[in-house]
Amino acid sequence: MKIIDMHCDSLLGYIGDKKFSLRENDGHLSLEKMKRAGGLAQFFAIFISREDMKTEDPYDFFEELYQFYLEELNKNRDLIQPAFCKQDILDNRAKGRMSSILTIEDGFVIKDSIDKLDDLFDKGVRLITLTWDFENDIGYPCTLDEEENKRGLKRFGFEVVQRMNEKGMIIDVSHLSEGGFYDVAKHSSKPFVASHSCAKELCFHRRNLTDHQLKVIGESGSLVGVNYYSAFLQNEGSYSSNKRIVEHIEHMTKHAGIEAVGLGSDFDGISGELEMKDYSGYPALIEEMRKSFTDDEVEKICYQNALRLIGDVMRR
Repeated sequence: MKIIDMHCDSLLGYIGDKKFSLRENDGHLSLEKMKRAGGLAQFFAIFISREDMKTEDPYDFFEELYQFYLEELNKNRDLIQPAFCKQDILDNRAKGRMSSILTIEDGFVIKDSIDKLDDLFDKGVRLITLTWDFENDIGYPCTLDEEENKRGLKRFGFEVVQRMNEKGMIIDVSHLSEGGFYDVAKHSSKPFVASHSCAKELCFHRRNLTDHQLKVIGESGSLVGVNYYSAFLQNEGSYSSNKRIVEHIEHMTKHAGIEAVGLGSDFDGISGELEMKDYSGYPALIEEMRKSFTDDEVEKICYQNALRLIGDVMRR
């Protein structure tokens, strides 16, 4: 079984340790773990933390991690190659290589500059999570305050949606307010993703999606990637069981459809104990999925749905 995982924060390992290696490390995800478990493609996020931006320009922070990312790809080109569109993933697979897709978590990095968005595209970024947990020039974060959560995209946010559609970049609504979510759904000409989210009906967390949001994702040809963080999976406890992850997948397929659900682990960005431990535990998670889904359905969830959306949106 091949795997496309739509979100990890593994690149941040470099911030804590300048000798950090993507090939082998003690985190959730390494290239060797990916290879052994059947990795086809991984979305690698550069997370722009507001706490780290008190004095530093966020674009400078991006550049530092971007250079590390390029160096790691060069060192490990025997295992993984960059991908900018669906054909790149297929070509890399034919050569026995996995694929890496570069993303940004928090559009804060571009501030109010479309030129910076264009520059990110030229550097290979193919997905941007529009907001994180703070307001930015694009829009507002999700919240449990019903009135605040109705706030939609700002004027610049609509420009960003249009430009990302034109360029061939995936719009990620994870962390975005509900009003912003519906603005993206209404105004985006391309499918979008909630790359690492769960079902609010099963766990009442501000980051999770309502059944109606799941329905909209399915109707628009978009995709939700299930997150493995215990706080998104259940209202109490810090243990993420494979069974609970599959329960969220079952609920999401019920409301969004089998074509609209994928994987978005949030590896190396989440805490708590995982039954699957790390990326090497994917085979065990897949076996749990097979208790509820056919082999064809498991293939869709594990990689085919994501590959379809990549083909619908991403361009060189």
